[in-house]
Amino acid sequence: MDHSTARSTAAGPEPGQLHVVLVLAAGSGGIGAHVRSLAQGLTAHGVKVTVCAPADSDARFGFSRTGAVFHPVEITATAGARSDATAIGELRRAFTGAGLVHAHGLRAALLADLALRTAGRLPGLRPETPLVVTSHHALLATGLERRLQRLMERRVARAADLVLGASSDLVARARELGATDARLGPVAAPPFAPGGLDRTAARAALLGEEDPDRPLVLAVGRLVPHKGFGHLLDASRELPGKALVLIAGDGPQGPELRARAAAEKLPVVLLGHRTDVPDLLAAADVMVISSRWEARSLVAQEALRAGVPLVATAVGGIPELVGDAAVLVPGGDPVALGSAVSALLADPERRAALAAAGPVQAETWPDEAATVAQVLSTYDELVQRTR
Repeated sequence: MDHSTARSTAAGPEPGQLHVVLVLAAGSGGIGAHVRSLAQGLTAHGVKVTVCAPADSDARFGFSRTGAVFHPVEITATAGARSDATAIGELRRAFTGAGLVHAHGLRAALLADLALRTAGRLPGLRPETPLVVTSHHALLATGLERRLQRLMERRVARAADLVLGASSDLVARARELGATDARLGPVAAPPFAPGGLDRTAARAALLGEEDPDRPLVLAVGRLVPHKGFGHLLDASRELPGKALVLIAGDGPQGPELRARAAAEKLPVVLLGHRTDVPDLLAAADVMVISSRWEARSLVAQEALRAGVPLVATAVGGIPELVGDAAVLVPGGDPVALGSAVSALLADPERRAALAAAGPVQAETWPDEAATVAQVLSTYDELVQRTR
């Protein structure tokens, strides 16, 4: 397909120009970074891009600075009859004239499908508009919530013209649910901007001058249950006496984790939300991922790129992502996690070997340009089918 290089406007695409609408819900951290990367890359290829997401996400991710049109749609993390009806109406308006819709995550995909299925209510909105869904996460809920999510997951898998899984297990899951077409769609991690501090300065900023050689173990992520930070607090008991665990991030579990660390006198400091993650990586001796599940963990990618030795749970897409460039432990085993980190802190040669292996492994991953090219190729294929 010929993608016009002319800059598009909110009024509509240029003749022959593909118009793609990217959709995501609230609370989408890594997903937001991925969608921003796609929006920027697709726009550079001459595609007209509209991003539909909650209003406050534009300030966080800068979608409108990519050349895309930003259309605020309050897609909440949980269902609500009134909020969902409003969101579906906004999506119908945003989809008018679109050649393809690409939804990221289960909630965004469900509402996007409902908006397309009611397309006859607005002129210029076609029910046959292809729907691409990227599956970024496994379902980790329990009880009734899990049963409801499974029903939604099955509906979305069967409604989508194409499901892209961020890891192989998500592709297998989509096929199991009845997806007509499911493929691996790796998510590239946009590289961090270089940090402003070298290792000595970064460590001094965190430790002061009293104990500059104290071992630092770093974890980064949203403070939610599936990230397994409770297990990391358990694992901290296995660490040598001077080691300090730093957790950067915010989220609903923050107060609980802080209270527990203080009550149990654990060697753990919760740093809250940080914008200086490259400096934290420069200071760290070991990076830890304690998650119950991950697809293509952005944190793992940044750690390996930066040459920081990584200990991670062998869950989801992590093993295929890191290869032999990290130490893997079973998920949900704090003792194994703590023991692996302790062993690595005591073995400078092993840390040096992993630090060298990380950037080599990172060279095997598709970069942002390759990811955009792959996605654009699938768009062309789907659009051609509907002509």
